[in-house]
Amino acid sequence: MFGFLFSLVVAAFAGWLGARLAGRDEPLGCLSSIVLGFIGSLFGSWLARTLDLPLLWTVRGFPVIWAVVGAALFVALLNLVGGRR
Repeated sequence: MFGFLFSLVVAAFAGWLGARLAGRDEPLGCLSSIVLGFIGSLFGSWLARTLDLPLLWTVRGFPVIWAVVGAALFVALLNLVGGRR
């Protein structure tokens, strides 16, 4: 149970940081940050495997660095497609 809650906290942090790096100024909600962190984790891990890059820093199997990178790229893509508000 602790591992799951810890993963949620790490995902929320990764999602928040990724959104900030992509230039999002408005704060995200907690649930949005968690979802963005998990999407970033999937996208970032896929990108790392595709480019044959190391996962670097993982916390209980959660690739923190690649989650932040993936979240930032995902938010940047959403800004590009949907336009910035």
